[in-house]
Amino acid sequence: MRAALILSSLVALAACDPQAMVDKVGQRTAETVVRPVVGDYLAGAQADTATRCIVENAGGEDLKLLSRDVAVEAGSDTVANVLRIAAQPNTAACFARSGIPPLPRG
Repeated sequence: MRAALILSSLVALAACDPQAMVDKVGQRTAETVVRPVVGDYLAGAQADTATRCIVENAGGEDLKLLSRDVAVEAGSDTVANVLRIAAQPNTAACFARSGIPPLPRG
């Protein structure tokens, strides 16, 4: 029984794509920066949904820029980046599908 559990765990780990895991960590880190910025404009579930839309539509370089402000208050550049990503067509479409109003332009 224990051997089967260990074997299934190893198979599951082997199936994990290391790059996908790195991307997911980057997205989660960016969420912690984006959410407080979005929270200045939207509340509760709307802010959570908007945060997901922004992070999912941010490019790799955007995620790196956003992640620089982890554990500190977002500066004006970070706020501008969040608002810029929020205004992009794919992000705006995500907002619209989710019933989220657009954020102000940066």
